Amino acid sequence: NEINEVPFFDVQLPYELALKIFQYLGKAELGRCAQVSRTWKILAEDEVLWYRLCQQEGYLLDTSISDHSCWKLALKDCRAKEHTLRTNWKNRIGAVSQLQYELGKVLCDVHSSDGVVIAGYTSGEVRLWDTRTWDYTAPILEPMHGPGDAGPQPHVSFVRINSSLAVAAYEDGTVSVWSLMTGREPIHRYQHNQRIQALALGSEGATVATASGFEVKVESPDDKGFWQTTGTFEIQKLVNFLNLVPDVLGSPVAVAAAEDIVYVLKGEDPGKILHSVYGQPVTCLDVSAHEAAFGVKGFGWLLNEPNQVLLYNLETSQCLKKLGNSMGDFTCVNLQDSPPNMLVTGNKDRRVRVYDLRKSESLCSLYAHRLGVSAVQMDDWKIVSGGEEGMVCVWDQRMGTKLWETHARHPVRYIWFNSHSLITANIPDEKTPRGSSIMDDDLTAHRKHRGIIYAYEFSVDQLAVESVLPICRSSYDEVTGYNYNIGLAVPYDNI
Repeated sequence: NEINEVPFFDVQLPYELALKIFQYLGKAELGRCAQVSRTWKILAEDEVLWYRLCQQEGYLLDTSISDHSCWKLALKDCRAKEHTLRTNWKNRIGAVSQLQYELGKVLCDVHSSDGVVIAGYTSGEVRLWDTRTWDYTAPILEPMHGPGDAGPQPHVSFVRINSSLAVAAYEDGTVSVWSLMTGREPIHRYQHNQRIQALALGSEGATVATASGFEVKVESPDDKGFWQTTGTFEIQKLVNFLNLVPDVLGSPVAVAAAEDIVYVLKGEDPGKILHSVYGQPVTCLDVSAHEAAFGVKGFGWLLNEPNQVLLYNLETSQCLKKLGNSMGDFTCVNLQDSPPNMLVTGNKDRRVRVYDLRKSESLCSLYAHRLGVSAVQMDDWKIVSGGEEGMVCVWDQRMGTKLWETHARHPVRYIWFNSHSLITANIPDEKTPRGSSIMDDDLTAHRKHRGIIYAYEFSVDQLAVESVLPICRSSYDEVTGYNYNIGLAVPYDNI
């Protein structure tokens, strides 16, 4: 009741003014104030204060104050869920499923966006899975057949997906674009003369960039939805890595690494060179909204020039940092998904390194994979890394300790996780295993040769309802200390 005044010991204050004082207090202080008197308890448990605290801690950001009757309880539930999730991650408690494709063809490339996974195969098929529900089936995105397209489909080289589009690039230089809203038929298709070396899709919106030969092409729809080429760039060398800069207003901006040169490709400034040192090829690349990070191969023992990761500002084209001092090549770098001012890298010298961009030395160095690191991602407390030998490791960043690991036959080429799920892909280097024939329905390519995609789900509330059928959950008690206790389909119990 905002008419009544609040007794602040010997001073009478209006309710609104008392509330303004209380808004500077945290959870513990509000709890103590609630024990002072009945009036202070009403103040300290005001919904406005707890709604604001909930928003400050990053929970329920897209809700309004009228969505919950008790925001103190809502904050408590959110914190309890986060604690349970973290415990599940650390102890590997959850559900795992294989995104299985039964025909005898081999996995070529995998990508995902917010739990939706896309995979391309040597049969030319592109499949989608929505891992957010347990009863998903994998629809096939159909290619657009031209008049002379009889015979087997070309292999899929690259696939990419965001919240609205799916893109696949094929061995023959064809690029197909599907809308996730409208169905399985492609909404756009274009052709390169040569094999495609790199494919990039904007994290939001509808912009596709491809590199083939010495040409980089950027395609996006206009205001009426008709696709057109918004930029064609000629480059002196073959492109190894290609990324689109996220959150760019106006015409799209691409960053391309071609051997030892890094280009920033804008419509008004077509050939801008960001970095070029002759004889020092770029080994990996990642781009955030304002910066680009890439690994550079040094001259080795010859000139005492080690391998490094360089960080450039995309607006000023200045080199901000030179990180690392390693004899092995940097094989993967993740800047876009890392926390602010953080960067995580993987190296051929078997180590995963985390850098604080405000300093030059690494915060931690984890000895991980005996054949070199091939994929890596981190958040504020954990690191997930994949290696060439097929192992996926989950690390506690602050402790520098390995929490758990899994192993599969092929190199880990893709890793993605959010707060409650993890997707990994083991993609074989050998696309035509011995004994496999040309026919699509031939199953002689043994399953172990095909590559595999795993989807892990650690969320308790999703586990209970959606992720795994109750009949497939084991209820037997595991041996104490056995931490590989994903409660899965072992029919020991009450089936």
